[in-house]
Amino acid sequence: MKKEKLIIVGSGPAGLTAAIYAARADLNPLVLEGPNPGGQLMTTSDVENFPGFPDGIMGPELISNMRTQAQKFGARCEMKAVSSVDFSDPKNLKLTVNDEEISAQAVIIATGSVARWLNLGKGEERFWGKGYTACATCDGAFFRGKTVAIVGGGDSACEEATFLTKFAEKVYLIHRRKELRASKPMQKRVFENDKIEVIWNQNVTDLKGETVLESVELTDTDTGEKSELKIQGLFMGIGHDPSTKFLNDSLELTNGYIKVKNHTNSSIPSVFVGGDVADWHYQQAITAAGWGCMAALDAENYLNSLED
Repeated sequence: MKKEKLIIVGSGPAGLTAAIYAARADLNPLVLEGPNPGGQLMTTSDVENFPGFPDGIMGPELISNMRTQAQKFGARCEMKAVSSVDFSDPKNLKLTVNDEEISAQAVIIATGSVARWLNLGKGEERFWGKGYTACATCDGAFFRGKTVAIVGGGDSACEEATFLTKFAEKVYLIHRRKELRASKPMQKRVFENDKIEVIWNQNVTDLKGETVLESVELTDTDTGEKSELKIQGLFMGIGHDPSTKFLNDSLELTNGYIKVKNHTNSSIPSVFVGGDVADWHYQQAITAAGWGCMAALDAENYLNSLED
């Protein structure tokens, strides 16, 4: 069985920042990037809110820079996915990777989360990053003076709809039911904002446009009647799914996200956590990177304690 000191699972901002810090601490980390390295930033065109890039930077370029920096200090990156884990022995953590079992003294989980899509087929991939997105905080500024819509009815959707009014001329909140699920204060913000119009009892059933998103097809949930809504941007406000299935209930979860204590500690002392896989609130590249830094520092302290 292959043995490692530290394994980092995930290759987004959290995982690669953890790799940079761990490699600089001479921990010789192995980064298991998964089949699609880079996380959500790989499908993000312009990143304008990551510090240090006043003119913005392309998401894939930012990830490439982070990986190069981590490898410069000695991190080893492998495009392999973890299918299952066995954390029953905290001093001998086992991960199954491509039918091979690897053991580690410490593990950092930084697998992130995935935005929920509408499951409309190829149309979503076609317009992703071309008017169709899942992060108002990340991409709202690109829609200054335009007409946009957000799908959802909970606190997140209402909060992002309100945020989008800082930039967009008009914001539609599309909800499949007759009433919102959001808290009363959040609903009040939406109803009192002149820029927001709620569209009730509608599902988005198709995305339309030539090279960029130009409109969406709406289907009435009661009558099945179809209509078209012309917009220039569509945001998903229906939540994210943390990438935790491979853990097989080995760690304690909260609402599907890994539960942490003392910043980055999981329910197992040798397993640390960083980024969106534990963060259902902020979910920003910079917060994920900061959390990855903390996870690496905590993992370093833990590994040093084994030598004392």
